[in-house]
Amino acid sequence: MKMLTLLSSNLSIINSLQYDYGGWMPNTPISLQLPPPTTKGKTSEATMLQTFPDVNTTVQGMATMWLLSKQSSDFVPLGQYPEGHFSEKIPCKLIKDFQGELEGLSADIKARNESLEVPYTYMDPRELENSVAI
Repeated sequence: MKMLTLLSSNLSIINSLQYDYGGWMPNTPISLQLPPPTTKGKTSEATMLQTFPDVNTTVQGMATMWLLSKQSSDFVPLGQYPEGHFSEKIPCKLIKDFQGELEGLSADIKARNESLEVPYTYMDPRELENSVAI
């Protein structure tokens, strides 16, 4: 169960960081109007501007990334199971242990982030979706 939960949460990480990286169009252009350069240092600004997509295409791509990276209205944090499907003793103990591990990880991440100018929160269990929610 823990591995499956972590796998689906890793997939949710992909969604949550898309806009932070791809919101700057040259990182992830939605289309190219010319083939990409094949030799480093040989491309001019004019060639790059001709290669990148037009403004409307860029805006549509950025809007899609922004929507995918927004936290869903029915957000459930990693390790939380509000449906109450688990009632047996052993699964409940495993869930409690898992939640304890996640709290420890979250505390470690919070402590580390205090010394960073820009905190890195993508892997904080409190910020991770329990599953992919699109």
